Amino acid sequence: MALELTGKLVEKFEEQQISEKFKKREFVVETSENNFTEQIKFELVQDRTDIIDPYKIGEDIKVSFNLKGRKWNDKYFVNVQAWRIDRIGADNGQGNNAPEGFPPPPPPSEEDDFMGDAPF
Repeated sequence: MALELTGKLVEKFEEQQISEKFKKREFVVETSENNFTEQIKFELVQDRTDIIDPYKIGEDIKVSFNLKGRKWNDKYFVNVQAWRIDRIGADNGQGNNAPEGFPPPPPPSEEDDFMGDAPF
């Protein structure tokens, strides 16, 4: 399920090596809709953990993401996995994620989900 959200980048966290085969990095975007301000925490996984690097705190960005949900030990978990970030107002509309002249990468598929039974 591919979705998009625009807002201001308010925090970037360090990369976490969860296991030998899985790593992630989180960041927070603040958005205001219907007079309410919300802070949404996203995660980047595997080879996408560095796509947040070019963006600065306070910068307006658009995040393309998937919602991932699962049940583990009779509890339900939801992850908000970002797979593309674009600078708002960028001339080429591709942000800094795709080399010039190349299309952006496709969203991750279910086969790209390296989390197995992990609850996070």
